[in-house]
Amino acid sequence: MGDILIVDDERDIRELISDILEDEGYTTRKAGTSDEAVAEVKSELPALMILDIWLKDSAMDGIDILKMVKREHPEVPVVIISGHGNIEIAVAAIKQGAYDFIEKPFNIDQLMVVIGRAMETSRLRRENVELKRKDTASADMIGSSSAFKALKSQLEKVTKSNGRVLLSGPAGAGKEIAARFIHANSDRSRAPFVSVNSASIEAERMEEVLFGRESADRGVEPGLLEQANGGVLFFDEVADMPSGTQSKILRVLVEQAFQRVGGSDKVNVDVRVISSSNRDLEAEIAAGNFREELYHRLNVVPIPVPALSERREDIPELAAYFIDGFNKTQGLPLRDLSEEASAMMQTMTWPGNVRQLKNVIERVLILGEGTGPIEAAELPGSEGAEEDSGQGIVVSGHLAMLPLREAREAFEREYLLTQINRFGGNISRTANFVGMERSALHRKLKSLGVVTSAKAGGRVAHVADGVAEGEAEA
Repeated sequence: MGDILIVDDERDIRELISDILEDEGYTTRKAGTSDEAVAEVKSELPALMILDIWLKDSAMDGIDILKMVKREHPEVPVVIISGHGNIEIAVAAIKQGAYDFIEKPFNIDQLMVVIGRAMETSRLRRENVELKRKDTASADMIGSSSAFKALKSQLEKVTKSNGRVLLSGPAGAGKEIAARFIHANSDRSRAPFVSVNSASIEAERMEEVLFGRESADRGVEPGLLEQANGGVLFFDEVADMPSGTQSKILRVLVEQAFQRVGGSDKVNVDVRVISSSNRDLEAEIAAGNFREELYHRLNVVPIPVPALSERREDIPELAAYFIDGFNKTQGLPLRDLSEEASAMMQTMTWPGNVRQLKNVIERVLILGEGTGPIEAAELPGSEGAEEDSGQGIVVSGHLAMLPLREAREAFEREYLLTQINRFGGNISRTANFVGMERSALHRKLKSLGVVTSAKAGGRVAHVADGVAEGEAEA
């Protein structure tokens, strides 16, 4: 049922409490001095402590031990017992984090009720921590494009180390998922993954949130660093961290220790730090907004996370994954994507990247009717095209101002750029889709000034430097 450490300088009391608890199915350990108590805690953390205030021939009294335990292991409930009880001692014990206070000679039934409640509290805390540790659903890496495979390969290389990783890339590209993937496949996977959204925490509260605090009224309140002990602390959008906090985080990275706000004792932690940013941190350093030394501490292993536009091949696979997820979590219809919808999604612009794609899928499933395949007309931005379908194509103002030859070249250039990027830079697949021989497509691309180059592990099509619309060779 649970391991309980009994600390009392009177052997008869220790034995009595131990016998009672073991009759109830608990396992117990006993300590008669503060040194023995500290040794027992260090050897194996108990599920609960029963602690006497007065300990003869000991270096520390019960309050000192209570402070130490709540400072280093705040999750362990401590029940204080004393034969010299008074209101002041009871209040002092509760302020230092004791679960409850019982005066000797105690009533057995009262003691068992308090212990039962304390053990239940301890169990719920452990289960809550375990649930958080098992929250790995969002660590799924979905894709098969060259850019995705290159990213995953880099992430896999850093899973078994403790090196700090800095993930860069646009908002919504999946940097936190990449961080969770590292954690889920590392030796720290059974320990917590704690995310810190640097932009959402007020600057004046950042240190309290990270380091925790100590006060006479509320005792010890652990911060996110302590909650991440043994696991991973993820600084999301680290460029938004207040400058004052940056210097203190730098010290934590060097010493692996810190002080709580309002406290004087050092708290040691073992955390692996992963950071992310959608900004150019070197530019932030030049502007005086980010500490250069902290940047170098965080940037041990830099890994860029590609935008969705660099991995368009993955869009149908990602969409199917989100559809399945919404079906399981929200009961939304389990629908397929029609070929037209899939093609349209691969040619759409996605400034919000994977996050925007997920939102679009959720919107379509909520507003859509029936369980048949998702059609292109259901996607955002398709309404205007549907209305005009019976009246021909509406020419944009830009194309309408060009001579026919230049307008045709501009359209062909944009169309082929879109298709090549849709197929991850694969010219053969693009030629097959657009209905051209591969050699003819190569000639057409050359005439339009379209080239492909390696980027993010794949190939991306773009207009060659120095070539503007209408200026490519005929």
